[in-house]
Amino acid sequence: MSGRLRARILGQGINVPSRVLTNADLEKMVDTSDEWIITRTGIRERRIADKGTSASQLAIPAARQALEKAGIGPADLDLILVATSTPDMMFPSTACYIQNAIGANGCGAFDLLAACSGFIYGLNVADAFIKSGAAKNILLVASEVFSQILNWEDRTTCVLFGDGAAAVVITAANDGSGIIDSRIQADGGFADLLTAGGCGSRRPIGSNTFEDKAYCLEMKGNQTFKVAVKRMSDVAASLLKDNGYTADDLALVIPHQANIRIINAVGKAMSLPEDKVYTNVDRYGNTSAASIPIAMYEAAEEGRLKKGDLVLLVAFGGGLTWGAALLRW
Repeated sequence: MSGRLRARILGQGINVPSRVLTNADLEKMVDTSDEWIITRTGIRERRIADKGTSASQLAIPAARQALEKAGIGPADLDLILVATSTPDMMFPSTACYIQNAIGANGCGAFDLLAACSGFIYGLNVADAFIKSGAAKNILLVASEVFSQILNWEDRTTCVLFGDGAAAVVITAANDGSGIIDSRIQADGGFADLLTAGGCGSRRPIGSNTFEDKAYCLEMKGNQTFKVAVKRMSDVAASLLKDNGYTADDLALVIPHQANIRIINAVGKAMSLPEDKVYTNVDRYGNTSAASIPIAMYEAAEEGRLKKGDLVLLVAFGGGLTWGAALLRW
């Protein structure tokens, strides 16, 4: 319906490391096999950033590309949001580093942390800023360097994740396109299913910090799988129902690219044919908050997203967090 103000994606950009880490490479590093990884996860390869690469450095080319495709300059931005679980440092925010690099100094800039649900959380926040009139143009970035927080001796987790960044420019529109509705949820009762101890106040820096494997990502895989599938399916179903749509109305679903078994289980729960569910997990692994915008960029480039299409984005992540967004492309 034209005339109603919505937050619309005006431009997209991505940046992934050039280094490819294949399953064959991992066979030489840990006790695993290509067959086991593909069967359990659907992942064949992932991208790994060069040592010393920060989240902001990975994100800057994606941010610049998104601005270029949107046809606006850095000075036109009112806000920069960065979804990341691997920030450059505790502070300043990664958003401030990106802001300075692209020459957008002066607008608001902050990070948000919702693990793999970060992009959906960012869309929800950006949507609220746009609809309230508090901002007209927003740069939403998702950038992850998970290779730096993995325990490369843990074969159950190190095979799953990769590095990558993506960005979108979000603007106000009244032509019927844009975010119809979005939903974000969390349940801290499942906090221990997926964690990265890091150097926060709960686990301050000590003499054995970097020998302590709890510094790295830890996951209870089987329990996470069950909770993730139910939460993603439920939030998708409720979002569609509350807005008067069914799964049949969807042109494409872009889920968080965690692993193929979760993606397939969510698709089955929603009674979706495979060709309506976009996947690229085989080539990138789980890039956390960056997975949905990387997939969305590729889907658009491949012609899988056309003007007027109804598109659903859905994710889950540590927290436990989850959420979904319904868009008219």
